Amino acid sequence: MALVQKSLARLAIVCGMLPIAAVSADHDSSRWEKYIARFEAADKKQMPQPDGILFIGSSSIRMWKTLEQDFPGLPVINRGFGGSQIADSNHFAKRIVHPYKPRQIVFYAGDNDVAAGKSPEKVLTDFQQFVKTVRAKLPKARVSFIAIKPSLSRWKLSGKMAMANSLVRNACSKNKRLDYIDIWQPMLGENGKPRPDLFLGDGLHLNAKGYALWTSIVKPYLAKHE
Repeated sequence: MALVQKSLARLAIVCGMLPIAAVSADHDSSRWEKYIARFEAADKKQMPQPDGILFIGSSSIRMWKTLEQDFPGLPVINRGFGGSQIADSNHFAKRIVHPYKPRQIVFYAGDNDVAAGKSPEKVLTDFQQFVKTVRAKLPKARVSFIAIKPSLSRWKLSGKMAMANSLVRNACSKNKRLDYIDIWQPMLGENGKPRPDLFLGDGLHLNAKGYALWTSIVKPYLAKHE
C-alpha cells in the first residue's frame, strides 16, 4: 500500500497536482547533521561576509579545494558535503544558505539523486523546491545550476542524467535569475563518452584538469553578475 501511495504521489507531482513542497517529505537528511554542525562551528569562528558567492552541493563541490584560487577576487564560499542529494541542501538551507545572505548560489547536485534511483522529474521538482526555499529568505539571489556531469563510473545512467539536465535547463530558461551551466558537452570526448583525462582513478570525481575545465565554464556566470 505504501509503495502504491508513493507512486501515486510521484505521478501527481509530475502532473502538477501536488505542491512542490511535498516532494522531499520521505527523504532523510539526518546522516549529514555532523557535517552541517562543522560548518556552523567554523562560522562561529569566522562568519563569511554577506553578498558572497556560495558554492553548495555534493562531493564535486566539497572536493573543489582550489575554489578561492580559481576565482581570485571573488568572495566564494564552499559548503559542499559529499554524497548529498538536492533534498539535503534544501533541508539544511536555513543553516548553510540563508545565514550567508549570498548574492549568488552555484549549485551542483542531482548526480547522487539519479544514482540512488530518483527519476529526472524528481530531480527537477527537488531543484524547484530548493529554489523556492532559497527565495523565501533571499528573493534577489541568483541560483546557478551546474549540470549533472557525465562520468565514467555512472555512464550507464547517462540517459536519465541527460533528461534531468534537460528538464532543469528548460526551467532555468523561464526565470531570469536562474542559470543552467552546461558542463555536460565539454566533458565528452570525440567518441561521445566522458573524457578519462578529467577524472580521478574512481572515474567519478574530478581531477585538477577537470576542475580547470569547470572553472573556465563557470567563471563567466560569476563575472557577468558582479
